[in-house]
Amino acid sequence: MKHHVDIALTAVAPLVWGSTYYFVTEFLPAGYPITMAALRSLPAGLLLLILARQLPRGIWWMRAFILGALNFTLFWALLFVAAYRLPGGVAATVGAVQPLIVVFLAALLLGTAVKASAVIAALIGIFGVGLLVLGSGISLDSIGLLAGIGGAVSMGAGTVLTRKWQAPVPLLTFTAWQLTAGGLLLVPLALLFEPKLPTLDAQNITGIFYLSLIGAALTYILWFRGISRIEPGAVSVLGFLSPLSAVLIGWILLGQALTPIQIAGAGIVLAAIWLGQRAGRVSRPILPKLPIHSPT
Repeated sequence: MKHHVDIALTAVAPLVWGSTYYFVTEFLPAGYPITMAALRSLPAGLLLLILARQLPRGIWWMRAFILGALNFTLFWALLFVAAYRLPGGVAATVGAVQPLIVVFLAALLLGTAVKASAVIAALIGIFGVGLLVLGSGISLDSIGLLAGIGGAVSMGAGTVLTRKWQAPVPLLTFTAWQLTAGGLLLVPLALLFEPKLPTLDAQNITGIFYLSLIGAALTYILWFRGISRIEPGAVSVLGFLSPLSAVLIGWILLGQALTPIQIAGAGIVLAAIWLGQRAGRVSRPILPKLPIHSPT
């Protein structure tokens, strides 16, 4: 029962992340992917850091910035590029290679066995999201696709290293370190590569507020909690819920087509997630089970 609760709580994160593409395209000013990523990461990280009241020590300064760069700086910058250049459902699906990446990186860095069922689940999931993409009948932008794949590689590496490095702090603190580090690294990139941000209206601020507090602070606490309790491959395969969520949001809120092929793809994605959880039933808690709101 506890394992099912861990899966359900972890699954909330990718379901919410699927809404990123809707909020980026409908609420945020176009042409500022790195700036928007910074505004999503840094405020959330600083808020959690104020609540945590604890800074990294020793080697955790370096580890926090490495994890922040992988899980947020590179991943979100590339994610926003993909979101700006691809339709929502398509942008969410190009990261479908991440579970496969995680399976082999976990074997390399953690010494875990490469389970055939985990590989099959990842391949089935890739096929399923492929049907979601092909079913949309939309031409694809090559830069957007490369950005999406690069983001998947970055987050895959971040997922495995998060599992490998044990953080001797509460989850809130661990999340705060990474979000803040990732946001700090994004700021100079935004200043260097993007023009000055125009005046934000109420709709822009609403989008940033949602993506920062709900789409970042809350969801990453749940995601890192899942990484600490569930095998990396099983956690990563839950990421297939993100494109599924994005496609459904596009259908419900934007009136985008939902074809029989896409419906079949959604069913295959759910089957892949089920198989991925079966493959990763053995769980080893890595992060300490400390109260999330315990400041030191």
